[in-house]
Amino acid sequence: MFTKILIANRGEIAGRVIATAKKMGIATVAVYSEADKEARHVMLADEAVLLGPAPSRESYLVADKIIAAAKATGAQAIHPGYGFLSENEAFAKRCEDEGIAFIGPRHFSIAAMGDKIASKKLANEAKVNTIPGYNDAIDTAEQAVEIAKGIGYPVMIKASAGGGGKGLRVAFNDKEAFEGFTSCRNEARNSFGDDRVFIEKFVEEPRHIEIQVLGDSHGNVIYLNERECSIQRRHQKVIEEAPSPFISDATRKAMGEQAVALAKAVKYQSAGTVEFVVGKDQSFYFLEMNTRLQVEHPVTEAITGVDLVEMMIRVANGEKLPITQADVKRNGWAIECRINAEDPFRNFLPSTGRLVRFQTPVQTMFQSNTQDLLGVRVDTGVQDGGEIPMFYDSMIAKLIVHGADRNDAIAKMREALNGFVIRGISSNIPFQAALLAHPKFVAGDFNTGFIAENYAHGFRAEDVPHDDPDFLVALAAFVRRKSRERAANISGQLPGYDVQIGHDYSVIVLGAKGDNRYISVHVDEFRGQSGKAIIKVGENHYIIESHSRLNDVRISGTVNGKPFTSQVERGTPKNPLALQIQHNGTRIEALVVSPRMAELHQMMPFKTPPDMSRFVLSPMPGLLVNVAVTPGQKVQAGERVAVIEAMKMENILFAAHDGVVKKVLAAQGESLSVDQVIVEFEA
Repeated sequence: MFTKILIANRGEIAGRVIATAKKMGIATVAVYSEADKEARHVMLADEAVLLGPAPSRESYLVADKIIAAAKATGAQAIHPGYGFLSENEAFAKRCEDEGIAFIGPRHFSIAAMGDKIASKKLANEAKVNTIPGYNDAIDTAEQAVEIAKGIGYPVMIKASAGGGGKGLRVAFNDKEAFEGFTSCRNEARNSFGDDRVFIEKFVEEPRHIEIQVLGDSHGNVIYLNERECSIQRRHQKVIEEAPSPFISDATRKAMGEQAVALAKAVKYQSAGTVEFVVGKDQSFYFLEMNTRLQVEHPVTEAITGVDLVEMMIRVANGEKLPITQADVKRNGWAIECRINAEDPFRNFLPSTGRLVRFQTPVQTMFQSNTQDLLGVRVDTGVQDGGEIPMFYDSMIAKLIVHGADRNDAIAKMREALNGFVIRGISSNIPFQAALLAHPKFVAGDFNTGFIAENYAHGFRAEDVPHDDPDFLVALAAFVRRKSRERAANISGQLPGYDVQIGHDYSVIVLGAKGDNRYISVHVDEFRGQSGKAIIKVGENHYIIESHSRLNDVRISGTVNGKPFTSQVERGTPKNPLALQIQHNGTRIEALVVSPRMAELHQMMPFKTPPDMSRFVLSPMPGLLVNVAVTPGQKVQAGERVAVIEAMKMENILFAAHDGVVKKVLAAQGESLSVDQVIVEFEA
């Protein structure tokens, strides 16, 4: 067995590989860019080597530097993780030529299957059903439009080397095909160094279901069941689960056997994934093969009990697979939520910066341990106080749960999300909570268009209806009552000026536009020692019991005998006196005051925010890569004004209305902060 391996990646996947290497007694070498010098994977590894500047094209994508790091540290093998060089045929061959084992498939398998154009041709030759399309690289946007019209709209425009939702657009007309081709090509060039683009028919109302395969160098290939990956936003997976709530055992077997036949055709060695698009009648078509470990591999590990990273390492070392198809299990139900650094209430724009607080839910399952299941696992590449840089993708953690059945897994995931504390940046946790509570998701009735259909106008706070909103009000009163108890017990208070606790409160739930709600609350009973209170909100009674301390962000306990976990913070950006209560994806800001103070509060006028319609503001932190206007220029509504890049995604800003440019206040190449003014129009 190898004694030392290098992980040519960053973030959570680097930490994931290190965990299995440690279990196997293998020393590890991390590589890092200047932006990642204090990253978690650097601290976890036995050694670490600096690759270069922050942009990935100058660090994580430079094969020469990675090979040199492996040689300098004596690493006998390289694990590429996912993304970056993981599906780069030239890099895999270079490792082989240098006498370094590549912990992944052989270069010829990557060439055949990693390239989406070549893989579709090979699948056709193997008589695998494929989707109609044009499988050769397309040279111009005009040619792309003609091809799209020939296939028939809607079409999918895809980068040949794409992955992870990058370099992919769906076009419903000529204009979208023209613009989509150009954007795909640019994204592909920047992310993968390969700008070839092809077009295929977009199957409407499809399911995205993939089969995990595992092959060795002795000709053995097995499949480890399927993963349901249909919950996607802009072709980026959001929630994955195993097994699928949709397909039958017969379909599972047919898909698995077809995936194995395809893998055997290219002498596939290592872990890989064959992706299928599945129709309403369970007909399925080969989509592509990912010749690497997938982001969502933990759900397969949970239901099968197989450590996929360990299998990859053993296969790369020439060992036979220790299990046969008959040994593959399917126990319980696993769900994974991707926790991304993005603001769901601002159209999911990237959110970068320092993690002021980062507390994961209590974990009972761990990376590389496939024995202790039926619990909660967190795979992450960050820690409290860490920095989320703008140069890489937005995923900061994966939250995985394993339940006895699907309903158990959903309940575990909702509770785990309640206990996941992220502060300093925005995260998509409220959106994940809303998805898990959606009746159609709970029923398993969804396809890849689920998010686009149900959140067509974006995601808003009202899209997360709480099943008991008065509980949030009662919890605010409970926390306030607890703090009053502590204040009353401080010694040395002047007679007549001591803190009066009282039983009647008014909870003011603050609205964004001054539309506040005033709710009368009565605390019938409070026992400080046991942390118990009986709180009346309208006609509802809540018996809340919790031993959490006042400075805890995460509060757990019972309400009317049922366990709960929620988050409470004192002080918000809008009001330092308010409490922020968060539970099941719903968040309220509330002032808990005396009834008299509530009366006075109602008399206060609402301060209208200033009119910023004359300005084009940066909606996110990022790099200003292009300013398309100049002072004095007449601009029409919908015309491009600027392009901002962050986390490998381009964001184009358009003029909201007709106008004349007065000033350009930011320069190309400048790093922008949220709401920084880029362009000002004439009044």
